[in-house]
Amino acid sequence: MGSFAGSTLPPDDIVVSALRAGDEAMFAALLDTWSRGMLRVARTYVSTDDSAEEVVQDTWLAVIGAIDGFEGRSSVKTWVYRILVNTAKKRSVRESRTLPWSALELDAGPTVDPSRFHGTDAALPGSWKESPAVWPTPESQALAAEVRGLIGEALAGLPPRQRIVITLRDVEGCTSEEVCEILEISAANQRVLLHRARAVVRGRLEDYFESVKQAE
Repeated sequence: MGSFAGSTLPPDDIVVSALRAGDEAMFAALLDTWSRGMLRVARTYVSTDDSAEEVVQDTWLAVIGAIDGFEGRSSVKTWVYRILVNTAKKRSVRESRTLPWSALELDAGPTVDPSRFHGTDAALPGSWKESPAVWPTPESQALAAEVRGLIGEALAGLPPRQRIVITLRDVEGCTSEEVCEILEISAANQRVLLHRARAVVRGRLEDYFESVKQAE
């Protein structure tokens, strides 16, 4: 099979057949396409970049070892990310730095003031009463770098479960269904965790852009 560098990955059935046949070009294409995102996800569980790289390496080894047993109940990407998360969680337990995943119900944190949203009797319950202010466009490289740094700090400060959900949804572009499947959580839990995580990040950005506006 030829090179996939710079191209879109083929459908899952072709990917799986190629991996089962030991196609190195396909494996390299998956590495190039997914490994960077996998590192970000792994890093939400473990304490160092080196540990995250080892988690990703272990995940790929597990994928190759288990590809013959892939049953197609999910997309290949979702299957690979589920292996990644399980591998990262085992590593994080060894590092003893994260809360048990089962403590999901205890997850909490600051969120957006509920009074800023319409109530259940409104035509669009849960929508903003007044749209948030438009933030200035980070036109300069310096401002854009500051914003990226601020978002990174906000993500790093989130509780682990909120951090992994917002990373999968808003950084890796996974759908809510994929996140639920990868993390084995309910749709309701996914919504709550994502809402809280976005509220924290948005709060940090609101404060920052307000300070920028006042300085102008």
